[in-house]
Amino acid sequence: MERDDSDEGTVSDGTLKSLLNQENELHLQIDALQSEIATLQEKLGKQEKEDELDDQDLEEFEAPEWCVPIKANVMNFDWDSLAAEVQFDVIVTDPPWQLATHAPTRGVAIAYQQLPDICIEDIPVPKLQKNGFIFIWVINNKYAKAFELMEKWGYTYVDDITWVKQTVNRRMAKGHGYYLQHAKETCLVDPPNCRHSVGSDVIFSERRGQSQKPEELYELIEELVPDGKYLEIFGRKNNLRDYWVTIGNEL
Repeated sequence: MERDDSDEGTVSDGTLKSLLNQENELHLQIDALQSEIATLQEKLGKQEKEDELDDQDLEEFEAPEWCVPIKANVMNFDWDSLAAEVQFDVIVTDPPWQLATHAPTRGVAIAYQQLPDICIEDIPVPKLQKNGFIFIWVINNKYAKAFELMEKWGYTYVDDITWVKQTVNRRMAKGHGYYLQHAKETCLVDPPNCRHSVGSDVIFSERRGQSQKPEELYELIEELVPDGKYLEIFGRKNNLRDYWVTIGNEL
Protein backbone atom coordinates (compact mmCIF):
# COMPACT_ATOMS: atom_id res chain seq x y z
CA MET A 1 0.00 0.00 0.00
CA GLU A 2 1.36 3.38 -1.05
CA ARG A 3 1.69 6.21 1.53
CA ASP A 4 -0.24 9.43 0.83
CA ASP A 5 2.02 12.40 1.74
CA SER A 6 -0.27 15.07 0.30
CA ASP A 7 -1.57 16.17 3.73
CA GLU A 8 1.93 16.38 5.19
CA GLY A 9 3.10 18.37 2.19
CA THR A 10 0.19 20.81 2.60
CA VAL A 11 0.94 21.31 6.30
CA SER A 12 4.63 21.82 5.61
CA ASP A 13 3.89 24.46 2.96
CA GLY A 14 1.52 26.32 5.29
CA THR A 15 4.07 26.27 8.09
CA LEU A 16 6.75 27.57 5.76
CA LYS A 17 4.53 30.42 4.55
CA SER A 18 3.71 31.33 8.15
CA LEU A 19 7.39 31.42 9.07
CA LEU A 20 8.21 33.54 6.02
CA ASN A 21 5.45 35.98 6.93
CA GLN A 22 6.77 36.18 10.50
CA GLU A 23 10.27 36.79 9.15
CA ASN A 24 9.00 39.65 6.97
CA GLU A 25 7.16 41.19 9.93
CA LEU A 26 10.30 40.96 12.08
CA HIS A 27 12.34 42.66 9.34
CA LEU A 28 9.78 45.47 9.19
CA GLN A 29 9.87 45.86 12.97
CA ILE A 30 13.68 45.90 12.96
CA ASP A 31 13.71 48.54 10.21
CA ALA A 32 11.24 50.67 12.18
CA LEU A 33 13.31 50.35 15.37
CA GLN A 34 16.52 51.21 13.55
CA SER A 35 14.85 54.28 12.07
CA GLU A 36 13.61 55.32 15.52
CA ILE A 37 17.08 54.76 17.03
CA ALA A 38 18.65 56.89 14.28
CA THR A 39 16.14 59.68 14.95
CA LEU A 40 16.80 59.57 18.71
CA GLN A 41 20.57 59.58 18.15
CA GLU A 42 20.22 62.62 15.89
CA LYS A 43 18.14 64.43 18.53
CA LEU A 44 20.62 63.45 21.25
CA GLY A 45 23.51 64.71 19.14
CA LYS A 46 21.76 68.06 18.65
CA GLN A 47 21.02 68.30 22.38
CA GLU A 48 24.63 67.49 23.29
CA LYS A 49 25.84 70.11 20.80
CA GLU A 50 23.51 72.71 22.35
CA ASP A 51 24.73 71.76 25.84
CA GLU A 52 28.36 72.11 24.69
CA LEU A 53 27.61 75.54 23.27
CA ASP A 54 25.90 76.52 26.53
CA ASP A 55 28.95 75.33 28.50
CA GLN A 56 31.26 77.29 26.22
CA ASP A 57 29.12 80.39 26.63
CA LEU A 58 29.27 80.06 30.41
CA GLU A 59 33.04 79.54 30.36
CA GLU A 60 33.42 82.77 28.39
CA PHE A 61 30.80 84.55 30.50
CA GLU A 62 31.81 87.55 32.57
CA ALA A 63 29.48 88.59 35.38
CA PRO A 64 28.06 92.13 35.17
CA GLU A 65 30.10 94.53 37.27
CA TRP A 66 27.34 95.57 39.67
CA CYS A 67 25.44 92.30 40.08
CA VAL A 68 25.29 90.54 43.47
CA PRO A 69 25.51 86.75 42.94
CA ILE A 70 25.10 84.49 45.97
CA LYS A 71 25.87 80.83 45.31
CA ALA A 72 23.86 78.91 47.88
CA ASN A 73 21.33 76.14 48.34
CA VAL A 74 18.04 77.98 48.69
CA MET A 75 16.71 75.22 50.96
CA ASN A 76 19.16 75.98 53.79
CA PHE A 77 20.10 79.57 52.97
CA ASP A 78 19.97 82.07 55.86
CA TRP A 79 16.93 83.99 54.64
CA ASP A 80 16.36 85.63 58.03
CA SER A 81 19.72 87.43 57.88
CA LEU A 82 19.04 88.62 54.34
CA ALA A 83 15.56 89.86 55.29
CA ALA A 84 16.99 91.73 58.26
CA GLU A 85 19.40 93.58 55.95
CA VAL A 86 17.11 94.44 53.04
CA GLN A 87 13.49 94.30 51.95
CA PHE A 88 13.00 93.79 48.22
CA ASP A 89 10.65 95.66 45.93
CA VAL A 90 10.67 92.89 43.35
CA ILE A 91 11.23 89.14 43.61
CA VAL A 92 11.57 86.93 40.53
CA THR A 93 11.64 83.18 40.95
CA ASP A 94 12.00 80.37 38.43
CA PRO A 95 11.34 77.30 40.59
CA PRO A 96 12.80 73.96 39.42
CA TRP A 97 9.33 72.42 39.38
CA GLN A 98 9.21 68.66 39.72
CA LEU A 99 7.79 67.29 36.49
CA ALA A 100 4.63 65.22 36.46
CA THR A 101 5.95 61.93 35.10
CA HIS A 102 9.22 60.05 34.92
CA ALA A 103 9.97 61.16 31.36
CA PRO A 104 7.48 63.93 30.55
CA THR A 105 9.61 65.78 28.03
CA ARG A 106 10.11 62.69 25.85
CA GLY A 107 13.84 62.54 25.42
CA VAL A 108 14.85 66.07 26.46
CA ALA A 109 17.52 66.08 29.16
CA ILE A 110 16.77 68.17 32.25
CA ALA A 111 20.11 69.63 33.31
CA TYR A 112 19.13 70.79 36.77
CA GLN A 113 17.86 69.32 40.02
CA GLN A 114 14.09 69.38 40.47
CA LEU A 115 12.39 70.12 43.78
CA PRO A 116 9.11 68.82 45.22
CA ASP A 117 6.38 71.44 45.67
CA ILE A 118 6.65 71.31 49.46
CA CYS A 119 10.31 72.39 49.30
CA ILE A 120 9.45 75.38 47.13
CA GLU A 121 6.63 76.32 49.50
CA ASP A 122 9.05 76.41 52.42
CA ILE A 123 11.04 79.33 51.00
CA PRO A 124 10.09 82.25 53.33
CA VAL A 125 9.29 84.73 50.58
CA PRO A 126 6.94 86.86 52.80
CA LYS A 127 9.91 87.73 55.02
CA LEU A 128 11.75 89.30 52.10
CA GLN A 129 9.18 91.95 51.16
CA LYS A 130 6.19 93.62 52.77
CA ASN A 131 4.54 95.25 49.79
CA GLY A 132 6.24 94.32 46.56
CA PHE A 133 6.11 92.55 43.23
CA ILE A 134 6.51 88.83 42.73
CA PHE A 135 7.04 87.18 39.36
CA ILE A 136 6.78 83.38 39.26
CA TRP A 137 7.74 81.38 36.17
CA VAL A 138 5.41 78.40 35.89
CA ILE A 139 5.28 75.29 33.71
CA ASN A 140 2.07 73.94 32.21
CA ASN A 141 1.21 71.31 34.80
CA LYS A 142 1.97 73.60 37.78
CA TYR A 143 -0.49 76.45 37.22
CA ALA A 144 -2.82 75.38 40.05
CA LYS A 145 0.12 74.85 42.43
CA ALA A 146 1.57 78.26 41.53
CA PHE A 147 -1.72 79.95 42.40
CA GLU A 148 -1.81 78.05 45.70
CA LEU A 149 1.76 79.13 46.32
CA MET A 150 0.97 82.80 45.71
CA GLU A 151 -1.97 82.61 48.09
CA LYS A 152 0.11 80.88 50.78
CA TRP A 153 2.77 83.56 50.51
CA GLY A 154 0.12 86.29 50.80
CA TYR A 155 -0.07 87.42 47.17
CA THR A 156 -2.98 87.93 44.81
CA TYR A 157 -2.68 87.06 41.14
CA VAL A 158 -3.51 90.02 38.90
CA ASP A 159 -1.74 89.40 35.58
CA ASP A 160 0.67 87.22 33.64
CA ILE A 161 3.38 87.64 31.05
CA THR A 162 3.83 85.25 28.13
CA TRP A 163 7.23 84.76 26.59
CA VAL A 164 6.93 83.53 23.00
CA LYS A 165 10.26 81.88 22.19
CA GLN A 166 11.90 82.61 18.88
CA THR A 167 14.83 81.24 16.91
CA VAL A 168 17.73 83.36 15.64
CA ASN A 169 15.71 83.70 12.43
CA ARG A 170 12.76 85.14 14.40
CA ARG A 171 10.66 82.05 13.85
CA MET A 172 8.72 80.39 16.61
CA ALA A 173 11.06 78.11 18.59
CA LYS A 174 8.99 75.02 19.22
CA GLY A 175 10.16 72.84 22.08
CA HIS A 176 9.01 69.54 23.51
CA GLY A 177 5.92 68.85 25.55
CA TYR A 178 3.81 65.90 26.64
CA TYR A 179 0.81 66.73 24.43
CA LEU A 180 1.76 69.81 22.41
CA GLN A 181 5.06 71.35 21.35
CA HIS A 182 5.72 74.17 23.76
CA ALA A 183 6.82 77.49 22.27
CA LYS A 184 6.16 79.75 25.25
CA GLU A 185 6.66 80.22 28.97
CA THR A 186 4.37 82.02 31.39
CA CYS A 187 5.23 84.25 34.33
CA LEU A 188 2.51 85.00 36.93
CA VAL A 189 2.49 88.52 38.36
CA ASP A 190 1.29 90.12 41.57
CA PRO A 191 2.00 93.87 41.39
CA PRO A 192 1.22 96.20 44.31
CA ASN A 193 1.66 99.98 44.04
CA CYS A 194 3.63 100.65 40.87
CA ARG A 195 3.50 102.39 37.54
CA HIS A 196 0.68 101.23 35.29
CA SER A 197 0.26 100.50 31.57
CA VAL A 198 3.99 99.95 31.18
CA GLY A 199 5.08 97.51 28.50
CA SER A 200 3.21 94.52 27.11
CA ASP A 201 2.12 91.21 28.59
CA VAL A 202 3.67 89.37 25.63
CA ILE A 203 7.42 89.15 25.04
CA PHE A 204 8.79 87.96 21.71
CA SER A 205 12.40 87.06 22.33
CA GLU A 206 15.06 84.62 21.18
CA ARG A 207 15.51 81.39 23.11
CA ARG A 208 19.07 81.21 24.41
CA GLY A 209 20.69 78.98 27.06
CA GLN A 210 18.75 76.49 29.15
CA SER A 211 16.61 78.29 31.77
CA GLN A 212 17.87 81.66 30.51
CA LYS A 213 15.04 84.15 30.64
CA PRO A 214 14.56 87.07 28.25
CA GLU A 215 16.22 90.37 29.13
CA GLU A 216 12.97 92.08 28.20
CA LEU A 217 11.40 90.82 31.44
CA TYR A 218 14.09 92.46 33.58
CA GLU A 219 13.80 95.66 31.55
CA LEU A 220 10.02 95.65 32.08
CA ILE A 221 10.45 95.14 35.82
CA GLU A 222 12.96 97.97 36.07
CA GLU A 223 10.53 100.22 34.19
CA LEU A 224 7.64 99.25 36.47
CA VAL A 225 9.71 99.79 39.62
CA PRO A 226 12.58 102.21 38.85
CA ASP A 227 15.57 102.19 41.20
CA GLY A 228 14.12 99.28 43.13
CA LYS A 229 15.72 96.52 45.14
CA TYR A 230 15.58 93.40 42.99
CA LEU A 231 15.99 89.73 43.96
CA GLU A 232 16.02 86.60 41.82
CA ILE A 233 15.68 83.19 43.48
CA PHE A 234 16.89 80.04 41.65
CA GLY A 235 18.96 82.27 39.38
CA ARG A 236 21.73 81.02 37.09
CA LYS A 237 24.88 82.58 35.67
CA ASN A 238 23.28 83.58 32.42
CA ASN A 239 20.59 85.59 34.26
CA LEU A 240 22.92 87.76 36.38
CA ARG A 241 22.14 91.46 36.02
CA ASP A 242 23.47 94.75 37.36
CA TYR A 243 21.84 95.89 40.61
CA TRP A 244 20.12 92.55 41.14
CA VAL A 245 20.75 90.10 43.96
CA THR A 246 20.73 86.60 42.48
CA ILE A 247 20.63 83.47 44.65
CA GLY A 248 21.03 79.91 43.40
CA ASN A 249 23.24 76.85 43.59
CA GLU A 250 24.34 77.07 39.93
CA LEU A 251 26.06 80.47 40.02
